Amino acid sequence: MSTIIDTIIFDLDGTLLNTLTDLTNSVNFALNKYQLPTYSEDAIRQMVGNGVTVLMERAIPGGHAFEKFECCLNDFKEHYEAHKKDFTKPFPGILEFLAEASQKNYKLAVVSNKFDLAVKGLCEDFFAPYITTAIGESAQTAPKPAPDTVLKAMQELQVSPQQCIYVGDSDVDIATAQNAGIPCLSVSWGFRPRTFLEQHGAKIIADTVAELKEIIFHWEV
Repeated sequence: MSTIIDTIIFDLDGTLLNTLTDLTNSVNFALNKYQLPTYSEDAIRQMVGNGVTVLMERAIPGGHAFEKFECCLNDFKEHYEAHKKDFTKPFPGILEFLAEASQKNYKLAVVSNKFDLAVKGLCEDFFAPYITTAIGESAQTAPKPAPDTVLKAMQELQVSPQQCIYVGDSDVDIATAQNAGIPCLSVSWGFRPRTFLEQHGAKIIADTVAELKEIIFHWEV
């Protein structure tokens, strides 16, 4: 008997939005302010996925041991909030996919380890009216791979795990879906390549938005 999936919960960075340039620019702005080494986009690509605090821990030599760590983190956040849309844009085909999914009455949500204000702002700016629930990092909710943000999205949408599929681009997303008890569909166009996803337990991988659409709209278990 097939399971009806009518709710799609997405990761944001690397899944729906290409945010790499703006993230890199904001990291380097903060590092420059404290005369710290800066990074290429490819280097930052390997650091993202666990929230901005972990991103800056990885970027700053010594991490939390750096005496001005909190100041540097706050400078990153302030710069990113002001510049988060300079170069960021949806991956090709994403808006069309969200529109079609919405027309088919799928419920759509985003959960992200990016800080909550940025998640809500980006989803409102790029994905209204399709994304109705957007949840980011906050003091009230444990970040991924804990299932808390996914469970909160389910609660807001009033759906059960049996109705949901999770879509993400990283090992963190694979673990998050597993912890939430829902299937994960990995995408290879984001911050982690197909080989990495396979090595970290990805069972289903879409290489294009067309493949993503085909898999979700014809999902059977």
